Amino acid sequence: MSLAEDRAKPGAGTLYKTIRQDIERRILTGEWPPGHRIPFEHEIMARYGCSRMTVNKALSELAQADLIERRRRAGSFVRRPQFLSAVLKIPDIRAEIGALGRTYGYQLISSMRRAANAGDRERLGVKKPCKVIAIRCRHSADNLPFAIEDRLIDLDAVPDAAKADFKVDPPGSWLLHHVPWTEAEHAISAIVADEAIAQGLGIAVGAPCLVIERHTWRQGRPLTAVRLIYPGEQHRLVARFRGSE
Repeated sequence: MSLAEDRAKPGAGTLYKTIRQDIERRILTGEWPPGHRIPFEHEIMARYGCSRMTVNKALSELAQADLIERRRRAGSFVRRPQFLSAVLKIPDIRAEIGALGRTYGYQLISSMRRAANAGDRERLGVKKPCKVIAIRCRHSADNLPFAIEDRLIDLDAVPDAAKADFKVDPPGSWLLHHVPWTEAEHAISAIVADEAIAQGLGIAVGAPCLVIERHTWRQGRPLTAVRLIYPGEQHRLVARFRGSE
């Protein structure tokens, strides 16, 4: 169905509201899915017989409602939903995406076992020589990149990780189901995407990204260190906690 089939009708309110409601309905019913390009302003003007100011007002309200995003010179697109993550627990990304009603996807990019180098030991927080497995993988939701994961596992602390099939099992999910931990730390920061990150996440070079760095320990012994990079525009963090009574 095209917008031309829904021209403003008498009694439907002001024209910009009709345009906004027509577009909003298509987004909320799924007729126009996330990433779908909204007709250009001049196309909407022609279909409704209205001014650019009227169209701009309708699109501005849709953008303010986080239903669309307007990109300079590219047009307007249905906004992709923001994903929520708790920061006071260790989430299972696979379960997290499934809980959103989305289809989870996983790709192992690289996996390497090696003697820990100085950078590995510093990242894990260990001083003595040890063996590690270094894993890089990508998580997706509905075939869209969700996060890039860069993880180190201390094989001396988690020897069973050497037998795990990380081509099938995401490392975070495997660890949560097989390795108990007693302490964890999250560090949250923001970066802009370089070429490698942009390619991995399907975003533009220089686009904002959210970074979560997590360390876990068992009785003071380091288990794993992971760096998760998310597209900034599609992800936000949520924490709920109680004050003292």
